[in-house]
Formats: sequence, C-alpha cells, structure tokens
Amino acid sequence: METNDMTESTGAYTTSFEPWRQSIHGTFVNRTNTESYMTTGQSNSARKPTTVYLPGQVAAISTTHNNKEQSPSPLSISNELITVTNTEVNDEDQQNPDLAHGKCMCCSSELRYQETVSRFRCPECDTVNDLKPHIRKQPNEPITFRQLKRTVAKCSAKEKAARREMEEEIDQKNLEKYYEPVEKMVEMTFGSWVCLNHSFLNDKETSLEDSGLNMTEIRDAYRILLSLPVNIIRGMMTATDKLLKRPSIPLRRMSDIRFLLIILENPLLSQYNFQAETKHHHNLLKRIFGILSCLNNECHQGLVNWFAKYTTEGFSNKIHLVHMFITYRVTRAQRSRHGLPAAYESDWKISSAARTMALLFAANHQSNKLPISDFYNTMIDYINLLADFESWQSRSGKFAFCQYPFLISMGAKMQILEADAKRQMETKWREAFFNMLFHQKASMPYLVLRVRRENLIEDSLRQLAQNELDLKKSLRIEFVGEEGVDAGGLRKEWFLLLVRSLFDPQYGMFTYDEDANLCWFNPTSFENEGQYFLVGIVLGLAIYNSTILDIHLPTACYKKLLGHPVDISDLEIFRPGLARGLRQLLEFEGDVESTFCRAFVAEVDAFGQRQSIDLIPEGSKHMVTNENRQHFVDLYVNHVLNSSVERQFGAFRRGFYHVCGGNALSLFRPQEIELLVRGSDEPLEIDDLCGQTEYQGFDQDEDTIQHFWSIMKAMDPSVQRKLLMFVTGSDRIPATGATQMNLKIACGGEDCNRLPSAHTCFNQLVLYRYETKEKLEHMLKTAIMESQGFYVK
Repeated sequence: METNDMTESTGAYTTSFEPWRQSIHGTFVNRTNTESYMTTGQSNSARKPTTVYLPGQVAAISTTHNNKEQSPSPLSISNELITVTNTEVNDEDQQNPDLAHGKCMCCSSELRYQETVSRFRCPECDTVNDLKPHIRKQPNEPITFRQLKRTVAKCSAKEKAARREMEEEIDQKNLEKYYEPVEKMVEMTFGSWVCLNHSFLNDKETSLEDSGLNMTEIRDAYRILLSLPVNIIRGMMTATDKLLKRPSIPLRRMSDIRFLLIILENPLLSQYNFQAETKHHHNLLKRIFGILSCLNNECHQGLVNWFAKYTTEGFSNKIHLVHMFITYRVTRAQRSRHGLPAAYESDWKISSAARTMALLFAANHQSNKLPISDFYNTMIDYINLLADFESWQSRSGKFAFCQYPFLISMGAKMQILEADAKRQMETKWREAFFNMLFHQKASMPYLVLRVRRENLIEDSLRQLAQNELDLKKSLRIEFVGEEGVDAGGLRKEWFLLLVRSLFDPQYGMFTYDEDANLCWFNPTSFENEGQYFLVGIVLGLAIYNSTILDIHLPTACYKKLLGHPVDISDLEIFRPGLARGLRQLLEFEGDVESTFCRAFVAEVDAFGQRQSIDLIPEGSKHMVTNENRQHFVDLYVNHVLNSSVERQFGAFRRGFYHVCGGNALSLFRPQEIELLVRGSDEPLEIDDLCGQTEYQGFDQDEDTIQHFWSIMKAMDPSVQRKLLMFVTGSDRIPATGATQMNLKIACGGEDCNRLPSAHTCFNQLVLYRYETKEKLEHMLKTAIMESQGFYVK
C-alpha cells in the first residue's frame, strides 16, 4: 500500500471477526441471512511473520503482516523495544516452543510472544501492548469539570490583571505563561490512562447501561479548552497521541475504556483544514477506531448501549467522524498505484473504522435515532463495488465493503443486485443456446408467459409452475389478443395487475387492515401452500427483473424474509388497533384479571366468524393476571406474526428465495427490501422529474412543454400518480428517487384530436402540439383516466 502517515508499514492484513460479531449479535450468521449487521471474512495464516525482540527475550511474532521487510524503527516510549523481520516461522517456533498467542489491541495483528514478557510493540501499527498493567505513580489526580473551571478562572484573572497593569496587548508567549497551570493539568490528564479514565465521572458505576461518564461536562470542558491559548490545545493533542500509542493497560473491562469516549468527544478530530492537521487527526482516529474495534464482547455490547443513549446530535457527530475518516482512506486508496480494491483490502485502518461504524449502526438499531441512509458513505459508490462483491463472495479473507453493507448506498446495492441478476440471466441464456446448438433441444432464452386478462391469476400461476426451472431467465409477457412487443412495459403492467388481484381481500389469501392500509397473510385461507409459493415467486421475479410492485405488505414481512426477529413494534404498524389493546393491557395499573377478563386465547376472524385459539394447552382455563400478562402479550404477538401464518409464510418464503437466492440480496436491510419492491411513495418532486426528462421533437422551452409541466404541477397528487402509471407502468418512483426515472416526451405531430399515448417500455409520453393549454389538459386527463393496457376503456 501507500507509504505510512507516520509509522505505518505496508503489507497484507487479515483477521477473524467472529468474536467482535458475537459482541453485537450474540450469534453467527451465514452469508444468505442478513440478521447481522455485517458479514465475516476469513483469516489467512500463510503470510510471512515479523518478530519483535526485547533484550534477551522474543516479545512477539506477527503472523499476518508484511509482504516486504521493514527496517528497524525505535519506539519513543522505550529504547528497549526493537523491531526486526524474521522470515522462517517454523525455525522460530522450534527455537521458541513456549510462545503465547495474542492480538494487537489496535490493529488486531495476530501475534506470538513468550509468556514471560510484559509488553511488546506491534510492528504494524507501532502500538505498545502491555500484557500487564503498567501504571506509574501519578503526580496528578483525575480532574473534574469544577476543577478545570476553577483553574481556568484563576489563570484568566491573572491575565486580566496583567492587561490592566500593562495597558497594552499581551504577546502570545506571555499569554501562554499565564495559562501554564492549565497546560500542565491537561498534559498530565490526557497523557495518563489513570487520570483520563477516571475524570468527568457521573457518580454511577460503569455498567452495560451506563458508561459512568458525564458527557455534558466533557463537552463543556472541551468548549472551555478550545477557547484558551494554542499551547494548551497543542499539549492536549500531543498527550492524547502519546496515550493512544501506549494505553499502559490491557483493555478488558468496560470501566477500562471510558478514556476512549472522552477522546472521541474532542471537536478537533473532525477538522481537516490543512494537510498537517489532517495528517495528525487521522493518526489519532486510526488508533481510536483500531482500539474500539478490537475490544472484547462485553466492551462492545457496553459501547452499543452507551452510544444508543447519546443525543441525536452527538450520535450524528460520531457517524460523521467515522464517515470522514473512511472517505479520507478511500480517497488515498484511489490514488494508490495498486488500484482498487487491492489498495484497501489490506488496510486495517479502513476495516477498523468500518467495525466502529457497525457498533454505531447496532446502537441505532436499538434507538432508531437516524435513518439508514445516514450510514451510507457516498465515496464508496465510486469504487469498483462489483469487484468488491466478487471478492466478498469468494471468501478471500480480505476486507470488503460488502462485509458492512450499511455503508453502501441504496443505488449502489441496486447496481450490484442488477449486475448479479444480469449475470445469472446470461448464464441461463447461454445454457439455452448450447442446448439448441449441441443437443438439438429447443429452449427459449427467455421466460415467456402468455396470459389472458380475464384469467390473469390462473394463467400466470399455472405457467410459472410449469416453468419453475426457467425462472432466472429474463421475463417476457404476451397478453392474448393484444398487439405489443414486451420491451419492459408489458412486464410492468402484468406485475401490477397480478399483484392487485392476488392481494385483493376478496381472493382470500391476504387480510386487509383499513386503519394501516396494509395486508397480511390470512391464517384461515383455504388456498394451498402452492399458491403462496407462487406469490413468493412473483415477488422474487419483480426484484429479479427490477420492477416496482404495488404491494402493501408491512416491514415485518421483509424482516421475516431476512430472518430478523419481529415483535409488538412490528404489529403496531399493520394492526394498530390490536397493538394498542395489548399495550393498554401491559400498562394497566389495576387488577388485570378482574378488569379485562381475558384467558390465554387468541381471537381470529375466519370469513366473518369469530374463532378462539388456545395460546397454551387449555388456554381458555388460564386467566391473564398482572403477573403473567407479559407472557400473554408475547404469545399473542408471536401467534399473529409467526405461528398462525407459519404454513402460508413458509411457502411464500421458499418461493421468494427460489428466485432471489443470491448473495446480493443479503446486502439489503428489511426497510431497503421494502423500498426495492414497492418503490417510494413520497410526493413527486416535479422539478426533479423535469430536470431528468429528455425531449424528442420538442424544444424544452416551447409552449406545449411549458404547459405540460404547469398542468402536472397543478394536478392533485392522486392524478399525478395516475399520469406516472400511464407513462411508466407504475405509480411509484424508484427507491433512489425521481432523478432515476429518465422520462421521455416525444412529439407525435401537430395539433389534432388524437389522445396522448405512452410507450411504457421506454417511459415515453407522446404528445401533440395542441393549440391551447386547456385542450392539452383535457386530452391528457382523458388519456390517463380512461386507459387500460394498450386501449382506451
């Protein structure tokens, strides 16, 4: 890779992320299940080692770094530590059979060292790792916010007195002398783990729920320090750098890592005003993120809980800080002579920042402070993500951004998904070609469905079942008795009409909640599993063929598809009335049994008849009380979301993954899958749409075009959606916004009495040069309100 900022070395970096993943999720996740927030790499132990020596003792052997030798570099903290290179692992192991194994606390390099040593310096990141606490007697004690204010006030009083005596401006050198007590206090505190880690406490014990720090006082302290002379700021930053290079203690307990949260609150870390400042702050951040990412499970879980309790502004600032660092590293990688993705695959700094962002993402999952889009890093969109995806799929063990899909924007994920789908379609097309060429076996390169409008569901589901092995071919639709070649528009219309029919409550496969305007699987449906299997296929085909569907399924459906747990918060979205009743039961302060008179049964509406289903054996004989009401609610929610629809949803899920079983889909979160399937229903931004429209035979400034946009802006939103449906075949905009629609407006000729027409395959609207705006409006509304398919109703 590129040369180090200060003491960085070149070479490959690999490690195993499983312990860190468990700290957040508590479980391992395979590649096709995105329940976790990241996916795992694999370590590669075939690299040449590096040995670190202490006088008379081998301190450490790094087994994961360095493709080329490094020259020895002394460590400023201790002249005893020297780095050299050793290229024979086996000989080293034979000479030193009693080597212990460990990892660097900053860059996670896998190391080997003799059990008798007390510390070693990592040859990759230059961090001194103390295996036992190395705490010297401190001449100073931890500071409090009150002490800092008092010391600053005394120094400020001396400064003011001097100004009155001198009656002139004090030069910078003399000004700094008045604040020397503050400078000494800051250097001593920020340079010592003992002092800093025990400063700004809130009188609470550090636990999974509380960091033990007063974050308000920390931020106020930084505001005061940054208003003082520059020598204090310089001393603080230098002392911080020294501490991060050698924390002097193994960071194993949650109470050991408070100093990292204090350092993270430093506003200067987000400043990149000039090159020297950028370089210094970057070197601080790489150590902070490195140490944070290498902590144990308990510390990671504590960090997730603590971050979740930050204010929205403070939490957003941390995300911004990590984004700036990743952007800086990716920008450097783009300039590297090694090219991408090779330049960042072995960069421990990027992987550490990505793991730190995963902690923040997990915290956001708990607290829902920010939308998922705030975690997208736009710089990543400009690298070769397809190569990154292939590297991730190959399980190469190298870092890949696809391990951390929350960093990749929705648009970039869709490009990966489309490329993966296109590759699979091309594979099927080649198979069909060679079957015809070598085996004289007729095989269509496309999946062609010929359906009648009056028997749309029956024809579609029957032909999908008959062509189950060809579902990954590109889809083409023919409506019997109608002209038209499918270049995309007929497919859109087929999807739209089919899902509207399948999800119609009268068809009986799904129930509909009027309050939420959402549907759910009908637990009492008479349809067999095959029908739901084919509905899953239809949903998968829509994603596979990049088609937006008018499906009103709640987010809980997509969470279940991806294996995520669902709870009462999901029930609130599509059954708000039921969820409110269960919440009231949980929050009721009186006697639950005598007031609610509820037994352990669930009530189900089966085609107009009320049925009671036991939630436990003989549930009708067990009453809900104050003591067991939480258990009752958990069982009721599980019944509605899981057990009652297990047969229907299981078949639906199998059908969906029969088409969309690739790894690309696992990059998406449930909310993103929903957006991918349904598109966005946000209000149309007409100006954005106008800016993306191409004109054929029209000039952008001529009257007909100006009248058209004026009419569209004045339309009711529901009519705007109908116009969108008329032109594109869907009334929703793509997940990435209206700027991705690429509408075309073509000129059909001069003024006449013909209605406007549309080529939905190409998102093209054909208009005529109508004489007046009123005539254009009348003809346009007639066309969009009275049309269906290729004809006027």
